[in-house]
Amino acid sequence: MLSYTKYIHENSNTWVTFVHGAGGSSIIWHKQVREFKKHFNVLLLDLKGHGASVSSDFVEELNDLYTFDSLAEDIIEVVNYEKIDKSHFIGISLGTIIIRTLAEKHPERVQSMVMGGAIMQLGFKSRLILRMGMLLKKVVPYHKLYNVITFLIMPYKNHKESRNLFIKESKKLYKEEFLKWFRLAVEINPMLRFFRSAEIKIPTLYIMGEEDYLFLPAIRKIADKHSSSNLFVVQDCGHVVNVEQPKLYNNMVIGYLSGF
Repeated sequence: MLSYTKYIHENSNTWVTFVHGAGGSSIIWHKQVREFKKHFNVLLLDLKGHGASVSSDFVEELNDLYTFDSLAEDIIEVVNYEKIDKSHFIGISLGTIIIRTLAEKHPERVQSMVMGGAIMQLGFKSRLILRMGMLLKKVVPYHKLYNVITFLIMPYKNHKESRNLFIKESKKLYKEEFLKWFRLAVEINPMLRFFRSAEIKIPTLYIMGEEDYLFLPAIRKIADKHSSSNLFVVQDCGHVVNVEQPKLYNNMVIGYLSGF
């Protein structure tokens, strides 16, 4: 089972589950925990191969191929174990794809989705970055390759804290784990095309940085097209909104969830 941490609120039955992105860990939510646990029950997960989920329990699974379905089922296993019938799910970056996959398979378990730095389309620049990575992965050490990709996604000076946090957490990944996640990212376009065309009737808040140049354009189109979706764009902010603008992010998301 995934490693996780929970915080129980004395007077609330509402659960909020945080899902990080590839190369990160639950530590990326450190600027959210204090505020969110004042209002909700909080569940923080480390995805397979990340953070505290790299213990010996996972060594036998290193040869398994990852799919978004299997990653979603890992989360459902924890939610079932904790007897959580329904939760709000909050994700960042690639974690938003896992949440959307979970919502497709288990819509009755998802009260709402909050998608930060959401990835719902790989445009020309994104595909170019991934192709470059595919060409270089056999000759460039994987940590250096991750560093380059992270810089291309978060290139500006004000993205430095987010960039460094992801790079630091990625050093805990095994090489095999990194390559499996990388292959997973390369192969997601057909699934993202389905997500963009098929609206899911679950309330969704997209919260995106104005400078998230790779992924914001597609989210603007989705928010216009899908009636159950709302978009909030944070000025002077890049891909990892919750780290770069935590106070604004916390106020916006807690306000949104409190509306339920």
